[in-house]
Amino acid sequence: MKSFGKITCADGFSLSVQASSSHYCSPRTDNGPWTAVEVGFPTSRDPELEKFAEDKNAPIEKGHDGSFSVQTVYGWVPATVVKALLEKHGGVVSGECPTLDERSL
Repeated sequence: MKSFGKITCADGFSLSVQASSSHYCSPRTDNGPWTAVEVGFPTSRDPELEKFAEDKNAPIEKGHDGSFSVQTVYGWVPATVVKALLEKHGGVVSGECPTLDERSL
């Protein structure tokens, strides 16, 4: 199972995007591409993500590295939503995103 590094976007927004046989994704395998992925711990709330939140009342807390994040995960987030979210924040400047299934985009 591969772990994908935290993504940071051009405007400073960051989040974790994961996909494997042990994450909330589709297909639930260790090999992509994936039509839906698990998103976690974004630096701020986003209306497009909230409907997928495991805990809709999760607090925003400061982590060990000094950054703030929403303390929940978002399961089975469609690839189209992830792609739009990354573009909305200026695109990826660091980190790694699982391979998204282009057919779902």
